[in-house]
Amino acid sequence: MELESIIAEATQEVLKRLMNENKSAPLKISSCPNQDIAGVIEHSAMNPDTTEELVKKACLEARKYRFANVCVFPYFVALAVDLLKGSGICVCTAVAFPHGAIPLETKLFEAKEAIKNGARELDVAMNISAIKSGRIEEAGRDLESVILIAGGKAIIKAIYEQGLYSENEKIEALNIACKAGADFIKIQNYLTGKKAIPEDVAFVRSVIGKSIGIKIDGGVSDAETLRKLLEAGANRVGCSRSVKIVRGE
Repeated sequence: MELESIIAEATQEVLKRLMNENKSAPLKISSCPNQDIAGVIEHSAMNPDTTEELVKKACLEARKYRFANVCVFPYFVALAVDLLKGSGICVCTAVAFPHGAIPLETKLFEAKEAIKNGARELDVAMNISAIKSGRIEEAGRDLESVILIAGGKAIIKAIYEQGLYSENEKIEALNIACKAGADFIKIQNYLTGKKAIPEDVAFVRSVIGKSIGIKIDGGVSDAETLRKLLEAGANRVGCSRSVKIVRGE
């Protein structure tokens, strides 16, 4: 009887663990029609009024739906890293956001602090003012310096604020980002309010080729738009409506 009791207790413990694991497991595709694209979504919690509670919520959602990462302000990096521990989902933050027009020393400090606090992806704003002033090489050296200070500890996405550049400046900015060694070009629409469109992705891809990733954001709110961006050549899409997109709402 003692052996039977031990077996019964062990069985109950195994069942309890399985139930707990299932509670935190990713949703099945059948219950979430767009779950197949969750892995390319960068789940953003970077609105100006973002609070600690909203960051906690975003991290729980990322665990549940298996998003590529959670994007937070530098202030929240350590919190998000702790909340995502053991999930395999990394934290992304921004450096010199949004315009990049800060001293290089400050930019390097921001990058080092973010990495020290656990960020493994950095969206680094290229110096828009330098590029617009014709100081292209200076902007490139800034970005290269951040990449060197990261030392391979974080993926670097060069923020390319396309709506502010002339056609020639667009090509110059993209070329210096590639030359500096960025892992991704992030097509950003933060300062212009422009929507993310496939044509912009296709243009960037035509300039940089296939060896560098592309992230794009800007008001993406449905799966159809997101899929078109991927078809045009994007690898990641930044969203704040991520949950509604994967759930098809």
